[in-house]
Amino acid sequence: MADIFSVKSPLMIRLPSGEKRVMAECFAHPRGLLYFDLYWHLHDLAQALHIVAGPIKGEGPWKVGEAVVHVLGCHGTDPEPASAFEDWRQYLEQNADGYPPRPLILAIARRHGAAVDAAS
Repeated sequence: MADIFSVKSPLMIRLPSGEKRVMAECFAHPRGLLYFDLYWHLHDLAQALHIVAGPIKGEGPWKVGEAVVHVLGCHGTDPEPASAFEDWRQYLEQNADGYPPRPLILAIARRHGAAVDAAS
């Protein structure tokens, strides 16, 4: 497939606990991967941003430590995460002005240790 950070499709992470989460944003981090939950901007960042420790391996699906990241499946494959993403997409369409601009997202990611540049 591709480098995890060049994929434009929605990504889902399956944590070691088995929990699945759709990632609103993800960035390279010195410890592995930094990702933002859906609706992260409406919550305490300490609860909505997560670092997954471990090297990023693969070309899709990707392994990050004990977690696995892959392109989000359809409603038939991953019904709950797919539904959550669809709700998120609709939310963004209706509330585009309320979502932080890209430069602010990158600044927040940098503040949490992500390795990002202006082109990210």
